[in-house]
Amino acid sequence: MCFLSTKSFFGILSSLLFAVALVGVIYEYIEQRERMRMHASIETGGDPSRGEAMFIQYGCGSCHALKNVRSATGMVGPPLDGIAVREIIGGHLANKPENMERWIRDPQHVAEVRGLGLPQPEGDC
Repeated sequence: MCFLSTKSFFGILSSLLFAVALVGVIYEYIEQRERMRMHASIETGGDPSRGEAMFIQYGCGSCHALKNVRSATGMVGPPLDGIAVREIIGGHLANKPENMERWIRDPQHVAEVRGLGLPQPEGDC
């Protein structure tokens, strides 16, 4: 009968525990991402998969960083991780679908209105 040495036994045991922990972390990561996508979909009525495809198509990742989106490693614009749960977007707009659309379509105008101290258009807050 062949027995493992204590060192080998604990080496194998620690490897197995590490593998189980890694699987748990990966599973939790996937679940969290799905919960975030579900939240965004419910809040906006939009399609997160379509948004991600458009983000890639229009090259948004050249300026903005966004985890889990290939080629989204930009450092010019702000990182967009967790944008769905932020209260404020564009520096002063309430995070509502219509404000998000306005900010994406014309970010310079949103910044100008804020920078000049002009009255904000209807629907901001």
